[in-house]
Amino acid sequence: MIPLTLRDIARVTGGRVRPATAEAQATTVSASVVTDSRAVEPGSLYVARRGEHADGHDYLAAAAGAGAVAALTNREVDELPCVVVDEAPDFDPSSRVDLPPYDAVTRAFAAVAREVHDRCAAAGGLRVVGITGSSGKTSTKDVMAQVLAGLGPTLAPEASYNSEVGVPLTVCRLTEETAYLVAEMGASGAGHIAHLTRIAPPQVAVVLNVGTAHLGEFGSREAIAEAKSELVQALPPDGLAVLNADDPNVAAMASRTQARTLLVGRGEDAEVRATDVSVDADGRASFTLHAPDGPAGGLPVSLQLVGEHHVGNALAVAATAHEWGMPWPDVAQALGEATPRSRWRMEVTRRDDGVTVVNDAYNANPDSMRAALRALSAMRRPEGRTIAVLGGMLELGTDSDAEHAGVGRLAAELGVDHLVAVGELAEPAATAYTEAGGAGTTRAADRGEAHRLLEELLRPGDVVLLKSSRDSGLRLLGDALAGRES
Repeated sequence: MIPLTLRDIARVTGGRVRPATAEAQATTVSASVVTDSRAVEPGSLYVARRGEHADGHDYLAAAAGAGAVAALTNREVDELPCVVVDEAPDFDPSSRVDLPPYDAVTRAFAAVAREVHDRCAAAGGLRVVGITGSSGKTSTKDVMAQVLAGLGPTLAPEASYNSEVGVPLTVCRLTEETAYLVAEMGASGAGHIAHLTRIAPPQVAVVLNVGTAHLGEFGSREAIAEAKSELVQALPPDGLAVLNADDPNVAAMASRTQARTLLVGRGEDAEVRATDVSVDADGRASFTLHAPDGPAGGLPVSLQLVGEHHVGNALAVAATAHEWGMPWPDVAQALGEATPRSRWRMEVTRRDDGVTVVNDAYNANPDSMRAALRALSAMRRPEGRTIAVLGGMLELGTDSDAEHAGVGRLAAELGVDHLVAVGELAEPAATAYTEAGGAGTTRAADRGEAHRLLEELLRPGDVVLLKSSRDSGLRLLGDALAGRES
């Protein structure tokens, strides 16, 4: 954290310091900026946000007791010196995109993070890559951070910190030594990514795909594409948009940016391209990496991540690292050395009894479901079966039944041996799987019943995939089956 006084924070947020004393004005935040009182450490700034289920102002005493030196609030409080914001100003009015109506504390938090960013950039020439897409953001962020670390000190979000809360939490962890910031940027509505780019203005923008995640909130794939394009619209003229050539909605974003564009993918029109893609028995992809200024014949890359879909993600990472000076042979080597970092994303556990558990249930949408099923198919063992345990995909609106049914049909087409549908939302997947000739189906009302059924069903050599939206809870079932703590 770059130190800030309450005077500094009041200036950038338009707030007022309370108590209105010289001592309070000079109070310095020297440690983390947090929104959870349990994460406070001595010297922290506690941001008292109002969330869906709790009001951060109720935890000011706990924050003070843990060592917070100040708070960002929307009313005067007694527990800590504070900066009070009534109506935080729009700290970057130049954007062409209307912002969501975030509350004053959330917008003030963004302004604080932008101040940290600007001070860090002034101190050492910080470079920022923003990553968005309907699926694959977190895994790509993890690989990007590992590869860019070969160029200099790199900061990336914890877990999936990609929202109006997660991005400023990450940015506030910057130091003067940070050379590269990897910013994962998610959206569940128009203007969300535009807001995030004001906090962490990118020089490189990576758009992975436009799928059907949050379809129920956006209404159409076109609306999702428009929201994702806010990232490339935020680039400066000397920036770079790294676009997935294999997704027409993403490739079309070249017309939405003033920056240079670079297409990556497996098709002939991709400038950074993968050929000779293969998948081993553990579901890990290998390919040959080609680039316009790369060595003739390309470079071999073998990924440690499970799933062929990571090839496209790796190409985006490669393009970014090379843009910032990493030679292609070093890029290929770094991609091969990158390992999975975030939990519940194609997380593979081999049990002592010979069962392989693949826990990919952090979240799900139709595109990531299909990718996970293809990975499961590639991991089949000669002596065992493939079993897909599927829960509900949320936020699909009126397309929910059809999208779940499509996943079930694909499972049958891929030869998945058994499908376990957990919960009412997943019921259409089980029905479609059976109608398409699937070999065996089990239905479970909840993850507890599914656990009991699976303990009877699984046998040595089986590979079992767990996939659902986060709130469907199958990641916890995956942990139980793998013998891991959640």
